[in-house]
Amino acid sequence: MRVSVDVCVVPMGTAASVSAEVARCVEILRRHGLNPRPHPFGTAVEGEWDAVFGAIRACHEALHAAGVPRLMTTLKLGTRVDKVQSLDDKMRALADRLAPPAV
Repeated sequence: MRVSVDVCVVPMGTAASVSAEVARCVEILRRHGLNPRPHPFGTAVEGEWDAVFGAIRACHEALHAAGVPRLMTTLKLGTRVDKVQSLDDKMRALADRLAPPAV
């Protein structure tokens, strides 16, 4: 089953800046064959359920192995079985609705 996920991994017990840990997770998601889309409050990613959740687990394992003592992760996810819909499809649909009316 395909899944779209917005994931936010928050390292705890580290410095105030977490950009290094975020970058590490983005690279891990890429190595797992996914196309992560970081944004200011998380990362959007899509793919097969096991691949996505395996990559998220790999992020946790890598950050803990690097010395991060605690992680808090928030997930928002969606699945759809009536049709195939990518993150790009969702963004295009929104852009179409936000476009000024044709004159």
